[in-house]
Amino acid sequence: MYVNCMFCQKDLGRNRVVEHFPVGRRLVFDGARGRLWVVCQKCERWNLTPLEERWEAVEECERLFRKTRIRAQTENMGLARHAEGVVLVRVGEPYREEFAAWRYGDQFGRRRRKAILTTAGVIVAGGAVLSAGLAAGIISGAVLGQSGNWVNLYVNGRTLTKIRATDGKLLKMKRPDILKTRLVESGDEQGWGIQVQKGKRTELYTGPEARLVAGQLLPHINAGGGKKSTVREAVSRIEEAGHPEALLRELSTWKHEGFWKETTGLVGKLAAPTKLALEMALHEEEERRALEGELWLLEQRWKEAEEIAAIADGLLLTDEDEAFLERHRKPA
Repeated sequence: MYVNCMFCQKDLGRNRVVEHFPVGRRLVFDGARGRLWVVCQKCERWNLTPLEERWEAVEECERLFRKTRIRAQTENMGLARHAEGVVLVRVGEPYREEFAAWRYGDQFGRRRRKAILTTAGVIVAGGAVLSAGLAAGIISGAVLGQSGNWVNLYVNGRTLTKIRATDGKLLKMKRPDILKTRLVESGDEQGWGIQVQKGKRTELYTGPEARLVAGQLLPHINAGGGKKSTVREAVSRIEEAGHPEALLRELSTWKHEGFWKETTGLVGKLAAPTKLALEMALHEEEERRALEGELWLLEQRWKEAEEIAAIADGLLLTDEDEAFLERHRKPA
């Protein structure tokens, strides 16, 4: 098995993800035609792998791709980044879009555990202070009666993040401020924006600024995380919308039945799974946008590489070789 690029002779690198082909950090595979390329990170040329080394590797890449969240997809090609940093590019018709609950399950689970531990710590610390005060005889019954509010004072009194207002001023956002965040309709191509309220001041963000602000605020709105069942509900919520961007536009017009008009788009009033789905959708769309340009370029290079691969695989093949290829190729 070669480890150097056929064009620039540079090392193609290694991976610990594809057991049957541990060469390269970017692999392009076509299960229908039985092709596997390694893309050189130096010259970006596509190295077609030998026939005898590619079949198990192609099947393994297919399995890994199915388990990895699809970041970008066109009619002919999909691109995904494995957790180990290996990029997998799949040539062929796209899978039905699926949102993998496991991708967010650990993240939201850690938040939930952290929130529980933080709350418990504040309660224990407050109880210790009260006990010491009672022992010293310096805490009144009125103060003792208000001890249950200590957790709320701690949670609501901290500055969680700062956002830039339209006039350049930094707004210190505490939890009560963040919970007033609204998704609102906008007249631009994006179709939604973010409205933030700090005291009597109201700020409206649209376009890329809305994505930036939402990315800052949503993790704090969802600071309590969620159980696995809640995360699964959130995944289903996005699937029902059909697309992450569609969910964002839908929630910008959401209104809680039986409440005043002012609740339209109010993120803090959304159900827990929907709030998690909102954060997921924002992340998915941002990652997709970041990789769409790269995927377009890969597709152009694939067309060139496929022409060469078709010629290379067809050279000097016997009838037995052709029969072998037909047995291993997947239906297009």
